[in-house]
This record gives sequence, C-alpha cells and structure tokens, in this order.
Amino acid sequence: MTDVPPVRVLIVDDQAMVRGSFRVLVDHTPGMTAVGEAANGVEAVELARRERPDVVMMDVRMPGCDGIEATRQICANPALSGVRVLILTTFDLDEYVYAALRAGAAGFLLKDTPPTEVLTAIGVVASGEALLAPSVTRRLIAEFARRPEPARPPSRSLDGVTDRELEILGLIARGLSNTEIAEHLHLSLATVKTHIGRLLAKLHARDRAQLVIVAYETGLVGDRQHRG
Repeated sequence: MTDVPPVRVLIVDDQAMVRGSFRVLVDHTPGMTAVGEAANGVEAVELARRERPDVVMMDVRMPGCDGIEATRQICANPALSGVRVLILTTFDLDEYVYAALRAGAAGFLLKDTPPTEVLTAIGVVASGEALLAPSVTRRLIAEFARRPEPARPPSRSLDGVTDRELEILGLIARGLSNTEIAEHLHLSLATVKTHIGRLLAKLHARDRAQLVIVAYETGLVGDRQHRG
C-alpha cells in the first residue's frame, strides 16, 4: 500500500475560535493535517513561505493586511506556485468574490458551508481544480450583468477561441462542473477536459477560476445572458 502524503493546510482567520474549529476539523480528517494558524494577512504570507502548505484556508476581513491582499501576495510569488488559496468568509458579497478570484484564489466558500463540503473543497483545491459555491457563482453573474460596460477594453481577448470553446467557457462561468457540461452539450467527459485544456492555454489562464474571470471581463457571460 502506497503512503500518500497528507494535504497540508494553513488556517487563516482573525478569530481564534474559528481557527481552532477549522484546525480540529482538518486534523481529525484522514489524509489532512493543519500546519499552522495565522490571525492576519501578514502572518499568512510569512507562514505560507515557511510551511509551503498545499491549501491556505483564507478569511477575507482581517486587520491590517486582509485576505485579498494576502492571497495576491501568495499567488504572485513564483516560489509558492504550489500553494492554493481557498477563501472562506461570512460575507457573501460580490466584490469579495471577484477580488479574491482576481488575486488568484482557487476557491470561494461561505463559512456556513457544511463541514463535509468544506473538507471536499480542500481536497478539490489541493488536487489543482478550482471551486466556487454555486450560490456565489450565480450572484457574481447577476452582479456583472448589472454593471455598465467597462471604460477601457478588457485586458484579455477571446480571439482564437472556437465557438465550442466559447460555449464551454460560458458554462464554466455559470458554475457547471465538467460532468454537467458534458451532459449539457452531449459530449464525452474526455472531450470536455480537452476543450478546457485548450482554453487554459489560449487564454493564459492558470486554472478554472481564472477562466471564470476571463468570461466576466470579456463580457461573454453578460452577452450570453442577454441572448438567452
């Protein structure tokens, strides 16, 4: 039997009770271990550099350096390219979701998410996938649909992306999983994964969460909604 290293988790929250609760949850889950706790963004960045965790469970609102800025610093550091950030917050506000994704977060969940789903999210993010709570995705899409056209052109272009890839990108932005996309478009799961791989390469996106950002910034999601 091959020993698989546990998923190493750094817990970041300004409330000691919250940190302690998440630590107990993680440490009592087979295949996971907590490698440290941080009470603010500065501590989070320092611990991430020292411990190189697989996943950082990151609060948003903290004194001094908040979770968004800490996420930005961690994700911008080439030496921490293997560290994934999972945002957990009580604040179900669109600007936090968007800011977290732009900063490089791989996932976003609310603190009232059931413990089993939090643990699943840690595993998903640690495996290199991106995760967004469906309710968060829906709210974010609604927010972008209400926004006026940007004053400056988007930083990324959809040039070179095929119609099928655009269709899949739109479904990703709506929060559909690979399996759901395959069922919706009557494609094999392998074909969907191939298309997503091409989207990542063409759009210079690091992961699924970055594809969501591209869909929003280029207006793809809003356009599709208006057509629908």
